[in-house]
Amino acid sequence: MPQEAAGAKRQTAGTQSAAAARTEPESHRLQAVLSVAAVTIGLAALVLGWIPATHFPGALAGVIGLPLALYSQMISATTNERWLNVIGMVASFMGTAFALSNGGFSL
Repeated sequence: MPQEAAGAKRQTAGTQSAAAARTEPESHRLQAVLSVAAVTIGLAALVLGWIPATHFPGALAGVIGLPLALYSQMISATTNERWLNVIGMVASFMGTAFALSNGGFSL
């Protein structure tokens, strides 16, 4: 009976190591690009919304950046991507708020 249990352990361990050897790291290129785009647009909205003369581009960038960051958060696969998405969301929201307080969508 102990031999049967030891044999089962060896077979399971051998199966796991073979499966682990066959797995390849997954590429999350789309998620990574969307995360970086969300942060970039969010920071642009924050800077442009802060400056009163550029309130219109800041509001526009914020309105584009927030849904982009939310979608990117929905499909993100790694913790690093999620961190970048949250930073992009907050920056887009704050940039939009600053832009709206400085004149918003008025030209």
